[in-house]
Order: sequence, then C-alpha cells, then structure tokens
Amino acid sequence: MEELFIEWIKEYGYIILFIWSIAEGETGLVMAGVLSHTGDMTLSIAIVVAALGGFVGDQIYFYIGRYNKSYIHSEFRTHRRKFALAHLLLKKYGWPIIFVQRYMYGLRTILPMAIGVTKYDAKKFAFINFLSAFAWSSITIIPAYIFGEEILEILKYIKAHWYIALPVAIILAGSLYYYFHRVTNSSSDRRKKRREKMKEKK
Repeated sequence: MEELFIEWIKEYGYIILFIWSIAEGETGLVMAGVLSHTGDMTLSIAIVVAALGGFVGDQIYFYIGRYNKSYIHSEFRTHRRKFALAHLLLKKYGWPIIFVQRYMYGLRTILPMAIGVTKYDAKKFAFINFLSAFAWSSITIIPAYIFGEEILEILKYIKAHWYIALPVAIILAGSLYYYFHRVTNSSSDRRKKRREKMKEKK
C-alpha cells in the first residue's frame, strides 16, 4: 500500500499538490519540498503549483463571502467570534493581515470569507493574495527541500515509534486549539465591553 501511494505521488504529484494547496496547506508543501529533494519533483514547478493552489483556494473563500452573505451568516453561526476577530484584525492592520493570514491557525479559511463579506476591493485582495501565495509556498517548500534528508529521518523515526509521536502530536494540536480559542474569546469579550461602554455613554 505504501509503495502504491508513493507511485501515485510520483505520477500525479503536481495535481495532488495543487488540490492539497487549495484544501489544506503546509503538510502537502513540506512533502513537495522533500520530493524535490529526492528528485521526484522539480523545486521551481512545485513552488509555482503550490502557490497557484493556495491563491485559488483563498479566492474561492473570498467569493463565497462576497456572493453568499446570507449563507455565511446562517451556516457559520458557531464561528461568529472568529468572523468578528477577522473583521477587527482587518480594520486594525489592513492589507498586511491578508498577506499573513495563511499562517493564522483557526482563521485561515475564515479570514478570506470575512473579508469577502466586507466592501474590500476584490482586485486589491487578489493582488495581495497572489503575492502572499508565492511567499507562502517558497517559505515552506524551500526549507523542506534543503532539510529533506533530516525530514526523511524524522519520518522514519515517527513510523518506527508511532506510540510516542501520536500522543505528542495530539498534545501539540490540543494546545494550539486551546490557545487560539482563548484568543478568539478574549477578543470577542473586549468588543462586548466596548459596546456596553458606548451604550452607557449614550
């Protein structure tokens, strides 16, 4: 099964990378960097394909927000705090938040949709998103290409000692979720307090 998966990667690697970059992200890019290191992919092509996938993905999320506002409001009720935080970040930091949103765990798909809901210029978003996508793919793939041998050794270790790696991965994922959930909640609480103070002044 493992050999079959490797064969698929070698044969359809760029297609898989493109789709993976739309849907998920860094894991696929790291894999592309390692495969470029082993000679199964071409580094420059992998960077371009991943960048285009990331660009297309965020454009899709942006236009979902732009043309489906009622759907967003009804289907994403549980993410209201994240949408509120996204709007707050855009208002406070402007275009740089679009450039770095790919690295913001928990807001990665929410931010483009939240920006789409606003009146933010679509052409400006596309331009910044395009530059951001190429920076993102380069920053992720090139180090994986340089340290490909070390990454392969780590993967071998994880495969051999999965009973250690699995609990560590769960703890790290849980910690990240808790941290960003706390940040989102604290931001929402601050906004509520500001509204209450404004009502009191009126």
